[in-house]
Amino acid sequence: MDKMNDEFYMSLALDMAERAQGQTSINPVVGCVIVKDGVMIGLGTHLQRGKGHAEVHALNMAAGQAAGSTAYVTLEPCSHFGITPPCSERLIAEGVIRVVIACEDPNPQVAGRGVAMLRNRGIEVEVGLLRERALRLNEKFIKYILTRQPFVTLKSASTLDGKLATKTGDSKWISNGESRGIVHTLRHRHQGIMVGVNTVIADNPSLTTRMEVPGLNPVRIIIDSDLRTPLEAKVITDGQASTIIVTTERADIDRKNALISAGVQVLVCGEGPRVDLQEAMVKLGELEIGSILLEGGGTLNGAMLSNGLVDRVILFFAPKISGGGAEAPGTFIFPGVELMKDAITLQGVEVETLGDNVCISGTPVPRGSASQETSAP
Repeated sequence: MDKMNDEFYMSLALDMAERAQGQTSINPVVGCVIVKDGVMIGLGTHLQRGKGHAEVHALNMAAGQAAGSTAYVTLEPCSHFGITPPCSERLIAEGVIRVVIACEDPNPQVAGRGVAMLRNRGIEVEVGLLRERALRLNEKFIKYILTRQPFVTLKSASTLDGKLATKTGDSKWISNGESRGIVHTLRHRHQGIMVGVNTVIADNPSLTTRMEVPGLNPVRIIIDSDLRTPLEAKVITDGQASTIIVTTERADIDRKNALISAGVQVLVCGEGPRVDLQEAMVKLGELEIGSILLEGGGTLNGAMLSNGLVDRVILFFAPKISGGGAEAPGTFIFPGVELMKDAITLQGVEVETLGDNVCISGTPVPRGSASQETSAP
């Protein structure tokens, strides 16, 4: 089969996997296409943690006709017994003679074993087709499986002069409807959504996913060093998603007990006076929260970014200039660097126009003398 056909079928597998983002918890998103004699006989996508993997769904669709076929899989087939049986064994048993894999699985339980198992049984295996796209698709899974800490996407919408609101605190709306729609898709695709307590007090947000087709609500994570979150806040009372409040050892015990009684999970991270954000990432990872959408104010954004705790930055800019000086909140507040060469930069930058809004995204690279403190307001 020629390379053009290989790319066509792998692209289809990647397209299917992409559509399942947000549904698989800490598991990767995976797509599989099975082709025999130039005809697609099976399609599959991993849809939910603990349920059938993409290869299983595709082989089930092939209904016993997979002998002599080629399987296109976006991630190395598993070779171990987890919640579900190993996919490599199923591919072997069904008589697949060629497997094309986009990228290896970084999971130490797999890490080349699936490829080796297939090759040892005489199956032709090719690895690396559309690798970069596959790696990007599973960047959240890769970060979590290697570090056991969540992948953090920082999202912010601001004016051209970098303001999150006017000097009176008004922020509705900076971005346009198209940009806000993308933000709700991002919420659907992350397990947690994080804000600071000042956002909760000022805006009383629900922090839920609102899309034309109902999406999944992320776990709400509030960084609140002094437990100032009001008991009547929507994140406490609306019952639409679970809420975790991250605080310090100095927080009032009665306040803590009242929040727990209201159904909130309270995580203590650090002695204080500010939350230890690095410890928070570790503890949230222990709760199997593998991805977080950070929608913080300037202080929380600055603390997370300058401490190297942000994996991707997505910034929406509206064609507005609000001024206001120091009275108007900015996107990033942290001590900063003395020389421009030491500034935190973005690599792999992507630029997209959304009506009259512009979205700039990339991977932050901390440099030089950026703050190494691990505390936040």
